[in-house]
Amino acid sequence: MYLTIGMLAHVDAGKTTFCEQLLYHAHAIRRRGRVDHADSFMDDHPLEKRRGITIFSQQASFPLEGNTVQIVDTPGHADFSAEMERALSVLDAAVLLVSCVEGIQAHTRTIWRLLEKYRVPVLVFCNKTDRAGADPEKLARDLRREFSGDIVPMSAWPDEDSFAEEIAARDEGLLARYLEGEFDREAWLSAFSGQFRKRAVFPLLTGSALQDEGIDRALSLLAALLGRFPDPEARAGEPFSARVYKVRADAPNGRLVYMTVLSGALSVRDKLGEEKVSALYAVQGGQLQPIERAVPGMLAAAVGLSARAGERVGAGAGEEEKALSPMLLTTVEAADGAPVSRLLAAMRILEEEDPLLAVEQTEGRTSVDVRVMGKVHIEVLESVLSERFGIKAHFGPCRVRYLETIRGEAMGVGHYEPLRHYAEARLLLREAPRGSGISFESRCHVDFLPLQWQNLIRETLLKRRHRGVLTGAELTDVTIILLNGRFHLKHTEGGDFYEACGRAVRNALMKAESVLLEPVCRFTVTAPAERFDAVVRELLRIHAETADMERGEETCTVSGTAAAAAFLSLVEDLPALTHGRGAAQWEAVGYVPCRDAEAVIAQTGYDPLADVENSPHSVFCAKGAGFVVQWDKVEEWAHTAESASYD
Repeated sequence: MYLTIGMLAHVDAGKTTFCEQLLYHAHAIRRRGRVDHADSFMDDHPLEKRRGITIFSQQASFPLEGNTVQIVDTPGHADFSAEMERALSVLDAAVLLVSCVEGIQAHTRTIWRLLEKYRVPVLVFCNKTDRAGADPEKLARDLRREFSGDIVPMSAWPDEDSFAEEIAARDEGLLARYLEGEFDREAWLSAFSGQFRKRAVFPLLTGSALQDEGIDRALSLLAALLGRFPDPEARAGEPFSARVYKVRADAPNGRLVYMTVLSGALSVRDKLGEEKVSALYAVQGGQLQPIERAVPGMLAAAVGLSARAGERVGAGAGEEEKALSPMLLTTVEAADGAPVSRLLAAMRILEEEDPLLAVEQTEGRTSVDVRVMGKVHIEVLESVLSERFGIKAHFGPCRVRYLETIRGEAMGVGHYEPLRHYAEARLLLREAPRGSGISFESRCHVDFLPLQWQNLIRETLLKRRHRGVLTGAELTDVTIILLNGRFHLKHTEGGDFYEACGRAVRNALMKAESVLLEPVCRFTVTAPAERFDAVVRELLRIHAETADMERGEETCTVSGTAAAAAFLSLVEDLPALTHGRGAAQWEAVGYVPCRDAEAVIAQTGYDPLADVENSPHSVFCAKGAGFVVQWDKVEEWAHTAESASYD
């Protein structure tokens, strides 16, 4: 059977070196490369070789006791965590590497949170035990305290004493047998594998990937755990379904869609809707190996599909939910005089590979807006634009990405009826829980509006980026409820409901109590001990909420949460504040109502009525000509009632 494990870690924890060792010990590669020598098997991209970090997820496979294990090596830098998150959705299990020297770091916490969200079983490997300052016992205590009490050290594996008691303690049947002195290794291993798969236990190993210590034990433990997982090929008889986790839009072989097969099978020349698979490949590092058929559990790259990263294809097709989202925006323009159309085309290709870039270009401007994760992300985009597309680009300064939502609820109507077109939508916008994004419900009976139009409205509303009316920032945390709608048998086209629904949302927002949201980050600041008071003073000034403070003889550490805009400003001043000896780590943890909303709104100077691409007004028709009705008069002209149901 085919099983997939992901390699995850904070940058520089030794993840790629660990992958090299696994592949070498499993005889999948003949020699072990090193990141610092720029010759590792998994980091094959020139950018990765130059920077010495993983930027793009890469995969390879090896046989393990009769099964095929597929490794996905994911980026460890926080700026590329979106690529890492997409890979999580295709994993059967994960190996989380943590450095015994640096310990738990900011991105380690993000990874653990995402592993929990996606319900991925985790084997923890405490790496770099050979380094000065390594303290694996302290790290194990910290992991159990901060992440889970079910993290279990397996230092004596594969001896039975290393797992028998821990597994029996989580299984009443085995506990009774254990207390009676009975031990059936296969029964214990089956229970161990089941508990691991259900995330009831997280085995922990220690070692040094660079010194080849602990690798054999890790392979042995993975074989014992994964070999007792259910066989994915049991779903071979079901309709085909796959999840896309990566796209290479302009690969030499054609547009490559990397996926894991969830059910059914996919063969060359198969059709998915109107699209035909022209080629299939197994991926081994940077090499593509042609195959004829992909079965459940397999990772494969297909040519001929238009799916985007993060989508599901086949049965249950649609876009997958994501936990991470960039909280920074920047503007990019061509520095070599290239036309904006060429820059936009290149950015659209990159957006296919990373949808979170959310590329936008306002008519009449020579620049393009993109979302980014941080400075390193921008530097990589700059290199990619130059090397792949021949465009020298200039990126402006990063600014915080604000969002908007509403309090309570508000109803809006959108009508679109220029000559020979017709659609009307009546929508209710309702406040939703923080972090839930945009969701859709329908209260409109199909007798009033057929299902085909309701499905189109749903797709339109969920795919469109709705702008708020305070600053023009993206709308979030709102449930959009379809109350009623109307179409014309002869004149209604799909694009008519796109127009009507967009106007209905804006119409409702003009009536709603809108709320500006700002991103919040969790931070850790390290500084010389003598600068402790100065650091704490600055954190209080930006209204940070401190959680932990430690002041040693030489260094001090302060952690907590703060508004991202204020904290990023503090990070810029940190070298001066700490005489060049301070450091900061941070991760985005969500959005809250903006503290200085009035100032931000005033600074933006956004006029919702001047935004012609997102109009709250409607278009009606009389005497063969269309005319615009202002947003506050639309209700008087509307053709639908407030309800379209039999309740």
